[in-house]
Amino acid sequence: PLYMIPHKGATGCKFCISEIWFLKKPDFLGGIPGAPGHFCHYSRFQLQCTGMKMKRWAAWEQLNKEIITCTRCPRLVEWRERVASEKRAAYRDCTYWGRPVPGFGDLDPRLFIIGLAPGAHGSNRTGRMFTGDSSGDTLAAALHQVGLANQPTSTTQDDGLELPGAFMSAVARCVPPGNKPSAQELANCQPFLARELDLCPSVRVVLALGRVAFDGYLRLLRARGVDVPRLKPRHGECYTLSPDLPVLAFSYHPSRQNTQTGRLTTDMLDSLFTHLKQML
Repeated sequence: PLYMIPHKGATGCKFCISEIWFLKKPDFLGGIPGAPGHFCHYSRFQLQCTGMKMKRWAAWEQLNKEIITCTRCPRLVEWRERVASEKRAAYRDCTYWGRPVPGFGDLDPRLFIIGLAPGAHGSNRTGRMFTGDSSGDTLAAALHQVGLANQPTSTTQDDGLELPGAFMSAVARCVPPGNKPSAQELANCQPFLARELDLCPSVRVVLALGRVAFDGYLRLLRARGVDVPRLKPRHGECYTLSPDLPVLAFSYHPSRQNTQTGRLTTDMLDSLFTHLKQML
């Protein structure tokens, strides 16, 4: 495997909040064990990488740099920075991320999870997908229950969370006002999701959390020339779109609104992940 080790006191990376992380390369990747290579704090991944080429690793790093420096959507740039500046009272002492959020997890996953967008005081604050709010904890607990996460909570970038076999992403990378990205904003983000999927050839199941994520994934497939039928998603349903594509599964989004109203219960989510784990 590749291991991330902190290089304390290292500074100067324009892509990092603070420290720089370094990469230990195993022999089969052509590097000297323990030799440092630049790796940013924002994308601290644990990679199961047997047989992986460094070219693919470099593609991940380049993609994440492009994501976090994106300014394609003026409305979202203004909103994410305003939220990061004004803050919620409970987090007034926190330094908000306030930038687009890259995906997080195993870089050779079998399960690819797609959400809507970073939460205003969750991922927009912490800089990691599904981290720092109730949605993140609900999802982490469900993943942990089936062995796809090493702990049942997702609180900060440095909380030690690992997702063996799973990767979390979203159809929009900046927090949108009212959790409602426009059609053009979703289109601007679509290439990021497409490139992440291209870098995950072992994916067997794509799980869409919510209708916007579900429709966004289908739009991506249609843009690639896939003949996708009109589908009405139902929680827990799985769809085989083509023998060459991963199975598509749907769940209600694990938002506080859905969990508090009972639209999505712990049992419903656990049952779905137990079923999906058997398909991986």
